[in-house]
Amino acid sequence: MTSTRTTNSKKLRRKEAETLILSAAEKVFAEAGFGGATMQLIADVAGLPKANLHYYFPTKELLYRQVVQNIFEIWLQAADSFDNAEGPEDGIGAYIDAKMEISRRHPDGSKVWASEVMHGAPVIQDYLETTLTDWTNGRIKVIERWIAEGRMQPIDPRQLLYMLWATTQHYADFGHQIETLNHGAPLSDAQWEEAKSTIKAIILRGIGTIS
Repeated sequence: MTSTRTTNSKKLRRKEAETLILSAAEKVFAEAGFGGATMQLIADVAGLPKANLHYYFPTKELLYRQVVQNIFEIWLQAADSFDNAEGPEDGIGAYIDAKMEISRRHPDGSKVWASEVMHGAPVIQDYLETTLTDWTNGRIKVIERWIAEGRMQPIDPRQLLYMLWATTQHYADFGHQIETLNHGAPLSDAQWEEAKSTIKAIILRGIGTIS
């Protein structure tokens, strides 16, 4: 029993340390990019000795890839709405809600992803060619099924996905611009809800699921 408790305690401490490091790394990579970030700077932001970082993440590239993978896995969870929905209104509406919440709560992760892709994905190109490609093709099949069933307009599923990503992730990647245009203040809870409702209305009307 004591051995089990000790093992569980070690796992918990490791999980807490990794979460702290990843949070700090997400912030540093978002602000400095992969090239500008250093393990020492990440350690300083995390409030840990640099040696601790190397214990959990031996290289900067490994830590960076984990940050990118984390935000992508969060996006994948948001996409569950596609697979579990009865139709496009529910599925795409829930997807927009989820992606907007991710932009609100994980803006730095979205910025890291955007910066990486805009620079030609030098670190995660393999990830784009495999995981992202497979995920995108899977969602395209769902949208194509809805179209075949006559539940939405016959639009290009790929362009719809690009539009959804661009619109929802804008609130993270261009958060400073949005705050500036909002009189220098972050969006309030009510403003976030209004943004979600507006985006859903425009998209769902555009694909013919609501009048």
